[in-house]
Amino acid sequence: MIETQRPLVMDADQVRRCITRLAHEIIERFPGGRNLVLIGLRTRGVTLAERLRRLIEAAEGVGIPLGALDITLYRDDVGRIEHQPVVQGTDIQFDVSAKEVILVDDILYTGRTARAALDALMDLGRPKRIQLAVFIDRGGRELPIQPDFVGKVLSVRPEQRIKLRLQDVDGEECVVILPRWDA
Repeated sequence: MIETQRPLVMDADQVRRCITRLAHEIIERFPGGRNLVLIGLRTRGVTLAERLRRLIEAAEGVGIPLGALDITLYRDDVGRIEHQPVVQGTDIQFDVSAKEVILVDDILYTGRTARAALDALMDLGRPKRIQLAVFIDRGGRELPIQPDFVGKVLSVRPEQRIKLRLQDVDGEECVVILPRWDA
C-alpha cells in the first residue's frame, strides 16, 4: 500500500508503459537486436533489464543476452561510507567484447554510478559501444554522463530522492518522492 506522505509520481500502469516505451526506443535503434546485450546494474537495473529483454525478444523474435553488474567496489565513495558495502556479485555469462552493450539503471543523478559501471564493464572486455538506459533522469550531474535512453525526466529538490519501486524487489510498483534520509 502506498502511504499518503510519499508523493506518488507514477503508478503501476505508468511504470509499465514507461518500460514498454524504453523497449520500443531500443528496438528502433537496434532493429533485430543485432549484437545487442543488456546489462542491469544491481538491484533495480537488473529487474528493469529483465523486463526490457522480455519485451524486445517478444517483438523481435530473437534472444538477447542479459547480465547483472555489481559496481559496489568500483564506487568512488566505497572507502568513505559508514556502513560495510554489500557485494551482490556480477553475473555476466557472455563475452562483452565487440558487443553493443546497453547498461540499464533505475535513476540517473550525479553520474557517479554510471561511471563506476563503465569502469567495471571495461574490466570484462572491450565492447563495440556502451549506451545507457535509465528509467528516470533527475538531472544534477557531477560528471559529464548523459543517458541514451530515458523513460522519464523528473526534477526534484536536491534534498529529495526519487525511488522506483518494483513489484519483484519492493512488493509494489510505483515511483515516489522521498526525503533524502528516507529509504
